[in-house]
Amino acid sequence: MLERLAFRFERGTTEVSAAPVLVGVVASGNLEVLIERAPLGGACEVEINTSARGFGEVWKAVVGDFFARHPLADVRISVNDFGATPAVVSLRLDQAAAEFLAS
Repeated sequence: MLERLAFRFERGTTEVSAAPVLVGVVASGNLEVLIERAPLGGACEVEINTSARGFGEVWKAVVGDFFARHPLADVRISVNDFGATPAVVSLRLDQAAAEFLAS
């Protein structure tokens, strides 16, 4: 059974008009990240579906650190995880943000 986590970060400062971006692959020890624009009043929402239950505080720290580096506004991020480590999560989030901001 998957655990679903949701986080919302207010007052994003980076607005973009980019096409959706999908990076990574759902596989053992990995994850996929989808970033897309959404009318969220300047907020950034992150929804995580993970097979690794009980790591909500770790996820909160990782996505909080990501938002501190990339304060995206009006963006929804969807993560499908299959047991990735925090380092891999950060890598995939940064990779998705780089592609999203470049498009």
